[in-house]
Amino acid sequence: QVQLVESGGGLVQAGGSLRLSCAASGRTFSTYAMGWFRQAPGKEREFVAAINWNGGRTYYADSAKGRFTISRDNAKTVYLQMNSLKPEDTAGYYCAARAASTSYYYTDDSEYTYWGQGTQVTVSS
Repeated sequence: QVQLVESGGGLVQAGGSLRLSCAASGRTFSTYAMGWFRQAPGKEREFVAAINWNGGRTYYADSAKGRFTISRDNAKTVYLQMNSLKPEDTAGYYCAARAASTSYYYTDDSEYTYWGQGTQVTVSS
């Protein structure tokens, strides 16, 4: 069982930065692949970034490439560094986890087992 708690959201002006954190409980966190997703009001949840179990492989949605960086310290925390934020980045951000002690990362929300409660990011223009 893994429990995830996100933090770091807030209100920021366009062009600013935020660093989201996802703290995980559970003894086997190091063998979990992780992902970040977001959902804006009235829209479907969308993939943002993913990382494999050891941090060696990452993948980003086109909207995040060049601006966001996913990382993990395997001390049970995954991060999403978000730079050059835009108003269209405004959404609730959720981290997700699934057991995967391989090189795979996952971009489909149906592939994840555990979800956090989310943290709100609001970018003003």
